[in-house]
Order: sequence, then structure tokens, then C-alpha cells
Amino acid sequence: MDVRAIAMGVAFALIWASAFTAGRIIVTDAPPLTALAIRFLISGALGIAIAARLGQSWKLTRTQWTATIVFGLCHNALCLGLNFVAMQTVEASLAAIIASTMPLVVALGGWFALGERITALGAAGLMSGVAGVAIVMGSRFTAGADAYGVILCSVGVVSLAVATMTVRGASSGGNLLMVVGLQSLVGSAALGLIAVPAETWTVNWTWSMGSALVYSALIPGLAATWLWFLLVNRIGATRAATFHFLSPPFGVAVAALILGEGMSLQDALGVAVIALGILAVQLSRRMAR
Repeated sequence: MDVRAIAMGVAFALIWASAFTAGRIIVTDAPPLTALAIRFLISGALGIAIAARLGQSWKLTRTQWTATIVFGLCHNALCLGLNFVAMQTVEASLAAIIASTMPLVVALGGWFALGERITALGAAGLMSGVAGVAIVMGSRFTAGADAYGVILCSVGVVSLAVATMTVRGASSGGNLLMVVGLQSLVGSAALGLIAVPAETWTVNWTWSMGSALVYSALIPGLAATWLWFLLVNRIGATRAATFHFLSPPFGVAVAALILGEGMSLQDALGVAVIALGILAVQLSRRMAR
């Protein structure tokens, strides 16, 4: 793995983790699903416009169209939609920690549903991840974390795992930025269908909310997704996914820095154990391949 790939992987993990802090700021002053639909509309329109300018085509392969639709629905609409609703009552750091367990959920899904072989290192990583989640949840529930919000985040991470397992074919066939733009529009349309009848458009326009919305649309919504596809093309999905072990500490650090969210020693221990579990699982998958 070269220096450029490492820089891309670290940048992706940091941007992805920061999206939860931005989302927490947004839902404090705006209806969550409507705001998220607007975010994806901006990301999608810009992505398609830039892709067209670069000469990319919307004529995708069948695999790419399938991945685009499934990713747009499972990741953008369902996973992030549930997380935005949850972050009205759940801290951004907790939402980021739950979402970061996605590689563990993917590994479990591959083991149970697809019959993939699991190594001793992978099994140890899964047990470590489960133990880390238990440590964090024990700390947060003791501190009064909202159980309903935690359930929404947990359903969201399962949706993210389904999207990840499906999107493997999206990076083949070129037109990557066009794929990013189209899957954003799929998420925007799905969220809009729910948000229009379910939410009232009441927004407290503040500098922080507006900045978070713009940041979410341009950086996590567009740049990070494009960066992920480029990284997968460069080093492969299995090696690229190894960088997910950075997401738990990054998510907690960004939330503490921007939002002032506290972290206990029990939280720190749980985050470290989860990160080690994710790293072990991804290394085991890489060795198996």
C-alpha cells in the first residue's frame, strides 16, 4: 500500500466520521429528513454536473445501476435517515461509534448468510468488537442514552452493511462521479417522499446550521464517496475497508472537539476495543483473500 493510498484512507475515515457531528448540528435546527433530502439533492446535482463536465456518461452497466439504487436507498435514505432522526436525542459520538461497527456486521453477514470462512483472527476480532460495543453501551446507558435513538442507529448500521455488500460492483465500469451523483439523487428522492407529508418545514437558520449543511453536502456527501470509490479502485475493497478501524476514535474526537461531547474512560476503552476488533476482522479478510 503506497503513501497516497494511506493518505486517501485516513482522509476518508476522518471525513466519514465528521459527518455525524455535522448531522447533529443540522438536526438541532432543522427537520432531519427534509434537511437530509436537501443535502443529497445538492450533492447529487453537483456530482452529476461535474461528471458531465468531465465527459462521464449516465449510461452505466447493469451492475452499476443496481449498486447505485441499492446504495442510494440503503445507505443514503435508510441508514443516514435513521441516524439523522436518532441524533435529535443521541449524541453524534455514539451514532458514529455504532455506524463504525459496519465492518463487523458485514463480516457476520458474510459468515452466516454467505457461508464465508472465518479465521481465528477474524473470530477474535468479532468478539473484540462485540465486547467494545458492550463497554460503550454500558457507559452510555448509565449516562442516560436514549434507547429508541440507539435502536434507530443500530438498524441504520445493518442497512449500511447491506449497502456495502451490494456496492462492490459500482467501482467497475468507470463513470465513478456520475455514480456518486446518481446515488445521492436516489437518496434525496426517497427521503423527500417521506419528509414532505411527515415533517413541517420549520428551520432555525443559524450560521452553524447553514455551514454544517453545506459541509455535509460537499464533503461527506460528495467528496468522501468519490474518494472511497477511488480508493477501492486503487487498492481493492478489502484493503480499503481496513481504514474503517479509524472511524470510532475519529468520530469521538471530532464530536468532542466541535460539540464538546464528553468521553469517559469507559468510552475510551470501548472505542479502542472496537477499533482493534475492526482491524483484526479486516486483516483476517485480507489474509483469507
